[in-house]
Amino acid sequence: MIVPTGPASRWIRRHLPAGDPRIRLLCFPHAGGTASFFRTWPKQVPSDVEVLSLRYPGREDRLADPFITTMEPLADAIAEAVTPLLDRPLAFFGHSMGASIAHETAVRLEARHGFTLHRLMVSARPAPQLLPAYHFDLDDDEALIADVRRLDSNSGAVLDDLALRELVLPAIRADYGLVRDYQPREVRTVKSPIAAYGADADPEVSTADVEGWSAVSAAGFRLRIFEGDHFYVVPREKDLVADITEQLRQD
Repeated sequence: MIVPTGPASRWIRRHLPAGDPRIRLLCFPHAGGTASFFRTWPKQVPSDVEVLSLRYPGREDRLADPFITTMEPLADAIAEAVTPLLDRPLAFFGHSMGASIAHETAVRLEARHGFTLHRLMVSARPAPQLLPAYHFDLDDDEALIADVRRLDSNSGAVLDDLALRELVLPAIRADYGLVRDYQPREVRTVKSPIAAYGADADPEVSTADVEGWSAVSAAGFRLRIFEGDHFYVVPREKDLVADITEQLRQD
């Protein structure tokens, strides 16, 4: 089966044809991020693994679609969009904000479709019970930009270009609002094993924050910490994708 061309395909980018994959990996971008963030991953995995990424509304080829700025309707929409993918094993990888969205989507797939992921893989994000209270001023563009720079030392090329800044800032503002307002009342566990990733010099998320994901599943937990900051995923991409590939081989 291939990814469909109907409404669900608005949510899912298929980077490379995969024929008849053994397993699929769906990647959830960070706040302000896009499906293109994962464009290089498909060439680094075995031919029986199909790498897909989410197209959040309001950016790239969904620029005309309104942002979804709260977790519940966003996770609801994604859970429905991915139902055509449930014909074979499926794993999620979410970075930063994307980890929380991946978790909430996994919860919905279990509750509404009786489907358990092969793996839930989360990166650079505190476990839901450890999320701090965020106090972003969404009307202060300079403060938002400063926070992105704090987390992503490689963001200068985009943020220093005024035209590009104006293009990406609406998505950053919308996603920061979602992050700020998402405060789950309870820890909703999943039945799938969890692999959690972090970085030793992340200014936002500690190793203990990432290790807290062990409370979200009784099916197994694995932690790996890389060298780097919040966006360690860029310089350590090869090592990270290799580790994820190994997780996809596990039973």
